[in-house]
Amino acid sequence: MVMDAAESSANLKRLGADGAPVAPLVVGVGVSCALHVGKLPVAIPLLQAELALDLVQAGFLLSLVQLAGMSLGLVVGLLADRQGPRRVMLWGLSVLALGSLIGAAAPGVRVLLLSRVVEGAGFLLAVLPAPGLLRMHLTTPAGLSRALGWWGTYMPLGTSLALLLGVPLMAVAGWRGAWVLLSALSLLAVLVLWFRVPADRPPPPGQVTALWPRLSKTLRAPGPWLVALGFFLYSGQWLAVIGFLPTIYHAAGLGAGMVAVLSALAAAINMGGNIAAGRGLARGAQPAFMLVAGYLAMALGAWVAFGAEGHPVWQYLAVLLFSAVGGLIPGTLFGVAVNLSPGQDTVSTTVGWMQQFSSLGQFAGPPLVAWWVTRVGGWQWTWVMTGACSLLGLLVAACLHRAWRRRGYTAADRGNTGD
Repeated sequence: MVMDAAESSANLKRLGADGAPVAPLVVGVGVSCALHVGKLPVAIPLLQAELALDLVQAGFLLSLVQLAGMSLGLVVGLLADRQGPRRVMLWGLSVLALGSLIGAAAPGVRVLLLSRVVEGAGFLLAVLPAPGLLRMHLTTPAGLSRALGWWGTYMPLGTSLALLLGVPLMAVAGWRGAWVLLSALSLLAVLVLWFRVPADRPPPPGQVTALWPRLSKTLRAPGPWLVALGFFLYSGQWLAVIGFLPTIYHAAGLGAGMVAVLSALAAAINMGGNIAAGRGLARGAQPAFMLVAGYLAMALGAWVAFGAEGHPVWQYLAVLLFSAVGGLIPGTLFGVAVNLSPGQDTVSTTVGWMQQFSSLGQFAGPPLVAWWVTRVGGWQWTWVMTGACSLLGLLVAACLHRAWRRRGYTAADRGNTGD
């Protein structure tokens, strides 16, 4: 599932050739944004010591970055379709940098919580328009599918880098210094996007630009609802398990270095599923097949990791299964969202609706799991909540399969026009 470095490099070169050089740059910008999400899990023990943070507050810190997404995703999608994806991404990176600076200066938990809300708004503005930007610059359906598969890796790659590098960085600069450095990185991403990615093209003549018709057009179609529900059922359980992994291992007595490596690998391996999904869609694989495989792997992996008695090595391998094969889900849904949008003028709006439900899952998942763990007295029943999400995900996959078949080759034909 995880490709070696040489194959990854070759695929990135091919990706850059098709959308040269926009696609790799856009993915890189997404990774820089995901670092702001991934910086928090490593910092939780430091925040608990310095700010007397409890477990439920930690859960909200993990999830508050998604507040803007769960409330404004559709609005930002409409904005990106109207104002242009590149312009909205530039706004978002600037807001993200500001939020990180506010967090670095936070005197207590309340201001830190507020800073995560600001970061969440910037994160949403910066990442939501990216699939629309990729579609604007990629000319073939296969190239777009590969690019969207790579785009799906921005979160696990950024999270794993933050988990891996966060411990040594915070040992030297402290968590406040890490927040400042990531703010500077977001400003650097502004410069890269400004100078290296072409400006947004004006909408073609006759394209609908008014907000309400595009909103109505999106929400009357079944595709946006199905991909949104699918992402909701994936994102909450993934962030809850991976986000609390450093806390679980730290409480088990593992050293900081080992915690960082194990947590980073668990997040990074999710990339393999995303990339495989993009390649599968490019070769004509059925989206429902990949979704079913992903949800089943997450259910089995969570049960073995938390609910079954076994050796810690097997339990950790189950976490890797949960994340790696589960990565098929976001990679598939990004590709399906672009192809099942009601039209070219609603791509970002469709992705915005999906992002809204994804953010809702990520907002609700960690606090609910933290509450559940507190109620049952340990992590051993975590699999009940994640398993319920996976079971519902299988139902969504079946409905999405029918919608995909109903569309037939219409989506592929529209993609072949190069719009």
